[in-house]
Amino acid sequence: MTRPRMRLGDLSVGFIQSLSETLQQRGIDPTSLLQRYGLDETRLAEAGARLSIPRYMHLGHAAIELTGEPALGLHMGRISRLSQAGLAGVTAAQAPTVGEAARTLLRFEPLYAANYRGHSSFHEDSSGAWLRFYSISPYNAYNRFVVDSLLSGWLSQLSSLAGVNLVADRVEIEFDAPVYADHYQALSSSPIQFCAPTNQLHLNRTSLALSNPAHCPSTWQHLLKLCEAELEQRTRVRSLSERIAHLLGPLLNGGREPDLEEVAQHLQLPTWTLRRKLAEEGTQFRAILNDTRRDLAMTYIRDTELAFGEIAYLLGFASAEAFQRAFKRWNSMTPGEFRRSQRRTG
Repeated sequence: MTRPRMRLGDLSVGFIQSLSETLQQRGIDPTSLLQRYGLDETRLAEAGARLSIPRYMHLGHAAIELTGEPALGLHMGRISRLSQAGLAGVTAAQAPTVGEAARTLLRFEPLYAANYRGHSSFHEDSSGAWLRFYSISPYNAYNRFVVDSLLSGWLSQLSSLAGVNLVADRVEIEFDAPVYADHYQALSSSPIQFCAPTNQLHLNRTSLALSNPAHCPSTWQHLLKLCEAELEQRTRVRSLSERIAHLLGPLLNGGREPDLEEVAQHLQLPTWTLRRKLAEEGTQFRAILNDTRRDLAMTYIRDTELAFGEIAYLLGFASAEAFQRAFKRWNSMTPGEFRRSQRRTG
């Protein structure tokens, strides 16, 4: 069975607008930088155009080097707008309250961004709700700015909708406090927690209940239906094998691999039924797992600066040595040889 090559994910080129405007505010013409990454005016105006996550990370890193501003992502978030998230953002802008806008923006995230390893989510609790953002880890200068721009952007976009300056009551960041850690404090009324289990911010019930003066009930319902239809179209898959491949990405994690029983539970199928259905498609769970790991490994090596030990951890291998042996078995070359070959041809 021929399967499409997997990528780490992509996002709408609308996100480039904030980066471009941030550079312009600092007296830098972004044209040459954007063109270096194939982002000319035609590409930026193309309906539905997407940019790979690794390419976006490299673009952001280049912009940070150009400006000498490591907190560039936080500045980008402050000037971001809901419309830059496409149909999902326009729909969120018609929500009746801040809470519904946040829920809508995260629920329809696949319409403007896709991360093969996970997704953003909205979690209510007794005092409000967490807005949680999944990012590829481990962290470095290439991907911290993505977390910065998203968390800062959510607050800015929701503030614009309500017409007030929203501040989270808690902000948690996965990575260690960077050299610009003090810049985060404007996002939260309490101290920022670094080295947290996930990237998220919490809004209290008062903030979530703030009304949107631009809300139009009929337009809101119409836009929701459009989002639902597009989401169904984007998430429709053709086979059980493809469903499992997409499910495996988030399940792979440090030092362990998902097994058939775990995947069957996620699909709400008996294990024997899942095994039989895969046999009918001419494949087995182990083959799908190996293909998924192989494709992700090649993508990580080609598109990121992650060390091989870090990649092994992300793909659920017990050790870097086990990953190296598997990669050579899949591709008849070591991870180091593959990375060098990609850089010679890149």
